[in-house]
Amino acid sequence: MGDPLSEVVRLLRPRAVFANLITGKGNWAVRYAEFGQPSFCIVLDGSCLLAVDGHAPVTLSAGDFVLLPTTPAFTLSSFTPAPPVHLDPRQVAGAVSELRYGEQQGLPDMRSLGGSFMFDDADPALLVSLLPRVVHVQGSIRLSQLVQMVGEEVADQKPGADFMLSRLVELLLVEAMRSVSTASAPRGLLLGLSDERLAPALKQMHAHIDHSWTVEQLAKTAALSRSAFYERFTRMVGAAPMEYLLAWRMEIAKRLLRDSELTSAEIAERVGYASASAFSVAFSRHVGRPPGKYARSA
Repeated sequence: MGDPLSEVVRLLRPRAVFANLITGKGNWAVRYAEFGQPSFCIVLDGSCLLAVDGHAPVTLSAGDFVLLPTTPAFTLSSFTPAPPVHLDPRQVAGAVSELRYGEQQGLPDMRSLGGSFMFDDADPALLVSLLPRVVHVQGSIRLSQLVQMVGEEVADQKPGADFMLSRLVELLLVEAMRSVSTASAPRGLLLGLSDERLAPALKQMHAHIDHSWTVEQLAKTAALSRSAFYERFTRMVGAAPMEYLLAWRMEIAKRLLRDSELTSAEIAERVGYASASAFSVAFSRHVGRPPGKYARSA
């Protein structure tokens, strides 16, 4: 542990679900219904217009990457208005190798790769809490290369494709989180890590989740007074320091209960509790069921 972004991705355990080549020619528009799961798109050639509900339309050009953590309804189109074709993203997901919009013959004006991913045994709200509703990255060669590799793995289906896809999506998420500017990041971990005073405290909390932290100790790490640290942390991260620490401890505990053979006492020690009973009380209050019941259901 220690690197907070790496820890987020480990907790989410993303896996690629589908990726489609999307092309368009002439005047066209397609209207996608709300999807609810994280999705991405990268433009390979040409350009198009993206209008996500509740947001101003943006022009997407070759090399642009878009991540929609919750994928509300949106319209993708050429720049000349056309009657939209209505689609359900769940029905087109991976159904065909290429989705063609507009004129069906001839070389396309626009080529892009679009897809979505889900998470194994984790709440995608963890990702949603870190990112703005629309992440638009322009001119990132690294992201372009990663998404093209996702497309190749989906198309070729070589041995080991599932493993490769899960690793590639992890890299996509980290790159997307790195790209989010301080101005657009919501209150949460990314905004906290962008603050030179809070970043050392956050990194220490993640590196030593089992330590009996106090606000005073964390404030000293941040070189701030107790009151100044508490106010700054709460304002930028969106939770008081001890509330944030508790939430992370419970996320780590849930992963250990799902994936390991450790006893409750061993997990309690890993996440900073002196006894299994104290851990059980905290876990039950936070998660809504005791550790044993959670482990059996998971």
